[in-house]
Amino acid sequence: MLLKALRVGLGQLIIFLSFITRPSKMKRAPEAQASVDQAAAQLSLYQFNACPFCVKTRRTLRRLNLPVALRDAKNNPEARQALLEQGGKIQVPCLRIDEGEQTTWLYESKAINSYLEQRFAA
Repeated sequence: MLLKALRVGLGQLIIFLSFITRPSKMKRAPEAQASVDQAAAQLSLYQFNACPFCVKTRRTLRRLNLPVALRDAKNNPEARQALLEQGGKIQVPCLRIDEGEQTTWLYESKAINSYLEQRFAA
């Protein structure tokens, strides 16, 4: 019970620190941002709210000004099941990339952030 309280407290501290130190959003021309918004509509991030690696990935999303759908794989049974059945394992963060008929599941915050930087950074 003490361990759970400690874990919850640390999770809330991580969320708070991330909130007060969050990066500013990248500025783009309206046409460029519309193009990015359209491309980002094909992405979904499966995550846990207080996971430090998920926080790192969400900070990258904010910095790059990417409106990616967030799926709570901890508290949403449908998202958790989709992550397990389609992605193959319950591990977060996980970026789902839909490109036409093909769906790719990208795990590891470092790999996700690298992908996002290469695809969306100016």
